Amino acid sequence: MIANPNLHIIVAMTNEGLIGREGTLPWELPEDLHLFKKLTMGHTVIMGRKTFSGIGAPLAGRRNIIISSKPLSDTGIEVYDTFADALAKAKSLHQEVFCIGGKKIYAEALPLATHLHISWIHGDFSGDTYFPDFDISQWQEQHQQEFKGFTYITYQRKQ
Repeated sequence: MIANPNLHIIVAMTNEGLIGREGTLPWELPEDLHLFKKLTMGHTVIMGRKTFSGIGAPLAGRRNIIISSKPLSDTGIEVYDTFADALAKAKSLHQEVFCIGGKKIYAEALPLATHLHISWIHGDFSGDTYFPDFDISQWQEQHQQEFKGFTYITYQRKQ
């Protein structure tokens, strides 16, 4: 059991910060989805209502916390009105916590996050949703791995 769990942000984005197009990913990279599953399995994931709707169902093997002001009745999820309430619940579970989107949730999580897991997508894509601006100099690279179509880098917040 983790006494003070870390807050992770996990995201796939282009160098320009593009993360979505009309509620979906602008690319198809099965290896990135496999990596996402491997990293988040057995942990708590926090997401917004639109991200949850885009996924279509709770993510198996993970505690699914959804932030929504609208009631949701799906089984296998917990719903909270605010990011603060969702995060408090997630941290009380003493598991690592992964924020998985969308843009608004990323913006709220970014000042509090301890780790970033970024799949830097190679290529040019069009879309309408971008990751919030952040200062990469505040983060220390921990690990880098090349995949077909993307480079996965983990970062830890500098002290």
